[in-house]
Amino acid sequence: MEVIKTDIEGVVIIEPRIFNDARGYFFESFSQREFEEKVRRVNFVQDNESMSAYGVMRGLHFQMPPFTQSKLVRCVKGRVLDVAVDIRKGSPTFGKHVAVELSEDNHRQFFVPRGFAHGFAVLSDVAVFQYKCDNFYAPQADSGISICDTSLGIDWMIPADKVILSEKDTKHPLLDEFDSPFEYSTNLYPEFGPQ
Repeated sequence: MEVIKTDIEGVVIIEPRIFNDARGYFFESFSQREFEEKVRRVNFVQDNESMSAYGVMRGLHFQMPPFTQSKLVRCVKGRVLDVAVDIRKGSPTFGKHVAVELSEDNHRQFFVPRGFAHGFAVLSDVAVFQYKCDNFYAPQADSGISICDTSLGIDWMIPADKVILSEKDTKHPLLDEFDSPFEYSTNLYPEFGPQ
């Protein structure tokens, strides 16, 4: 796999090596060994999948400490714009984001570390989205910032009259109204010691 660094340290795009022939294609979608060699140590414990129609925007989600999660995400059908926003207080990139298109054609994956809010917008008629998490879902820790926060400068590529949001996602605060519990200097992966 090829790891593509982004403008925010720790947030990376992963391109697998694809083997095509007359039958179709094959690729290794995840290797613990290679991921830890090229990205970071991580222990994924839960896989999730969602299906959404065009215009659906989900996010910007995260879990509050001590239930924080990293996510390794991909789109296995259709096309999405996937976004990670740095919400670590004191970070030189606080409030900045990385956006990447994930699709069934490019097979890209996107690693969103702990301390980031995550969301995506569906750009195709239908999208099936999969993600691995390194901590279990904890409903009491479920949180988010507004996916419609214009101060973040995200172009979601969806006309305003086509956006579909859950009721929950309409109620998240703007970033400047949110007192982030994430600190840039804090080790967000204590189970692995200092990194």
